Amino acid sequence: MINSVKTVRLLREMKRHRSVYILMLLPVAYFIIFRYLPIWNGQIAFRDFKPLLGIPELDKHRGVVNSPWIGLSHFKNFITGPYFAELIRNTMMYSFGKLLISVPAAILFAVMLFECSKPKFARVVQTLAYLPHFLSWVIMYGILFTLLAPGDGIVNDAINGLGKVFHEKGLIKEAWRPIDFLRNTSTFPWIVILSDTWKEMGWSAIIFIAALISIDPTLFEAAMVEGASASQRVWYITLPSIRPVIVIVVLLRLGTILDAGFHQMFMLYSPAVYEVADIIDTWVYRQGLLKFEYGLATAVGLFKGVIGMLLIVSSNWLVKKVSDSSLF
Repeated sequence: MINSVKTVRLLREMKRHRSVYILMLLPVAYFIIFRYLPIWNGQIAFRDFKPLLGIPELDKHRGVVNSPWIGLSHFKNFITGPYFAELIRNTMMYSFGKLLISVPAAILFAVMLFECSKPKFARVVQTLAYLPHFLSWVIMYGILFTLLAPGDGIVNDAINGLGKVFHEKGLIKEAWRPIDFLRNTSTFPWIVILSDTWKEMGWSAIIFIAALISIDPTLFEAAMVEGASASQRVWYITLPSIRPVIVIVVLLRLGTILDAGFHQMFMLYSPAVYEVADIIDTWVYRQGLLKFEYGLATAVGLFKGVIGMLLIVSSNWLVKKVSDSSLF
């Protein structure tokens, strides 16, 4: 009797809030179709999967279920492969580089907008900072190539001009030569990290701006009465107040630390900089899609997921030990 009453009450509440449930249909369907159903095919990582064999006597092994089990062979081949150390090094370099530069840049940008005394100017700057986020990396590559091209790029034109001026004045022995930024192993990593920061800084700042707006204004008023300067208010009130948000953002970024940005790298890299540009995702693209090694590609995807989960859990545990902020 009690269960039937609860069921009737639940159905009544669902009918009352049916508009909310209708809005949830598309997101729920998306996650079921594109996130949960593909988990079934995760077993490809443990099978010798051949989508199209083309050999009649072997066609019985075609498909996920009919493919023979090979255990952890794909994982072993990836970890013991000649490119494993290089791929991990490059991926971690770009991921941590973006984390250490883009997150502080987003926080600084949010604080500067929050402290700006001219609201109209702040809104214009904020809108302009958002725009690069909506540009694809194809367009961003065109912009970067226009700026950094070794022949007639704007940056190299400026380098040539300054080099000639300094050379004529005797400040340098010979004029500076153009730099091929996108094909130079020394400059390429910086281009990747800084261009990602430029593209995503404004969008990443949204969550920090929301956290800043929620700070009690009486704290700033009391600090001003006590004679605190603008920098002191930022250091002792603003940053401590948004610390929980900063912790959550960093923890979530750690969960995707092995995702160094496939689309960006795919557009910017070339064989000349494979040594410092080849990351796990680009290698998986070449091996999994171009060479049809779907089992190996799936195994690497699972490897990344496990590492990401371990990083989130361990980092969250460590943060809970030293502070009162955590993800869960």
